[in-house]
Amino acid sequence: MIPRYTRPDMARIWEPENRFRIWLEIETLACEAQAELGVIPREAVEVIRAKGNFDIARIDAIEAEVKHDVIAFLTSVAEYVGPEARFIHQGMTSSDVLDTCLSVQLVQAADELLADLDQLLEAIKTRAYEHRGTVCMGRSHGIHAEPVTFGLKLATWYAEMDRNRARLRAAREGIATGAISGAVGTFANIDPFVEEYVCARMGLKPEPVSTQVIPRDRHAEYFCVLAIIASSMERIAIEIRHLQRTEVLEAEEFFSKGQKGSSAMPHKRNPILSENLTGQARYVRGFAVPALENVALWHERDISHSSVERYIGPDATVALDFSLRRLAGLVKNLVVYPANMLKNLNQMKGLVFSQKILLDLTQAGVSREDSYRLVQRNAMKVWEEGKDFLTELLADQEVVGALGEAKIREAFDLGYHLKHVDTIFKRVFGE
Repeated sequence: MIPRYTRPDMARIWEPENRFRIWLEIETLACEAQAELGVIPREAVEVIRAKGNFDIARIDAIEAEVKHDVIAFLTSVAEYVGPEARFIHQGMTSSDVLDTCLSVQLVQAADELLADLDQLLEAIKTRAYEHRGTVCMGRSHGIHAEPVTFGLKLATWYAEMDRNRARLRAAREGIATGAISGAVGTFANIDPFVEEYVCARMGLKPEPVSTQVIPRDRHAEYFCVLAIIASSMERIAIEIRHLQRTEVLEAEEFFSKGQKGSSAMPHKRNPILSENLTGQARYVRGFAVPALENVALWHERDISHSSVERYIGPDATVALDFSLRRLAGLVKNLVVYPANMLKNLNQMKGLVFSQKILLDLTQAGVSREDSYRLVQRNAMKVWEEGKDFLTELLADQEVVGALGEAKIREAFDLGYHLKHVDTIFKRVFGE
């Protein structure tokens, strides 16, 4: 990822220093376990623990010659440890280190993302309660439907992101597995105790059955969850973009002092943060497909997954981390225009109450087909001639005859549409 869209805490997880430090810890813990089993001398483990280190520049130089990153790493470590280095990597294969390390990094990344989601959810919840009773237009197909509140819109965002938090927790649990089972997963040259020992100390569970690698369905699930989170993020971003359109202007991204919207048009205030998040979502979603394609490896393993995972892990998590933090700030500082919401609601001159009239007619004994016909013929006059819906209904003797004037007027009540808002909030927020 480029620095523009990278937060330091997430970036550190994927830096070579962190990766090699995890490798060294895996190798050292494996030596400790081997000493417990009597395979290697305890004195050797003490030396490995005390002297174990690496030099990144040296690793790069060695890898340029041997064309193998784990061998290059082990060679660098051996230069620090000395003769006792011969006991490092006993009975292990490269994937034991690589896969277990990747699991640790993905767990670390998930923890960062979960913290991001917590922050985002808190911002959404605060704004939802702030606008629990702020009436606005609900739209289907982009067309005015029936009244809702802006708080309810936010509640849908909260509920979806809360589900995403649960999904990510599950994906974190699924990826928190390690494998130190040797060349084809049979533990032929290493005792399963070593795997159990290392995993317990790295915060992982042993993979129940591995080949040379941890099964990639675990990784596919992880990246698919990131893609779902990105899609939810985009849904919020697109809603804000629509609401900020000049002819709508029900909400707007905060426009700071000194900010400029266009190099050509000084008047512009564009939804640039939401647009950026839409693009970020496309990027993160793109990593789900290669993660899914990595599931089908040859036999006990090939390395077709390796090149892909070297960048999708860092890029997907870094991009989503940045985006979730940006979205939290956007929601927190979102400017809301309740007056414009009411103005837009009234643009349809009462048509938003058509369903209530339809239902009242059916309750009054009119067939549903006739009720629909009566309501629609008056609604079309509003659409096509700019008439007022209530006025037209009161002038329609069939409708008045079935309902009476008072019942018709009663249907034009915003409160009718909002009477269960508190119930919905209790379902979503549990309060």
